Amino acid sequence: MKWDTFKPLEPIVLVFPDKQNRRSVRTARDAAEVLLQDWPHDDGEQYYAAVKVCLDVIIGRGEPCELRTAMLRAASEAGVITIAVIH
Repeated sequence: MKWDTFKPLEPIVLVFPDKQNRRSVRTARDAAEVLLQDWPHDDGEQYYAAVKVCLDVIIGRGEPCELRTAMLRAASEAGVITIAVIH
């Protein structure tokens, strides 16, 4: 199976609660890294949904727009500020 970790999505800038850590999410790989390494809470319904959608996108069963929406919902749930970049 070929994983597509670099599948692009409309960029999101995440500002974490400590306001010292900011991350830009532009690909499914970026999303996976942020969710698994930087996320402030590894629980919550929207967090788990975002992880699942991220995996779906990486293996080709999901669309980047779905991942972007899931990331925005998970960020809201976790108190992470989002700056949505729209082209």
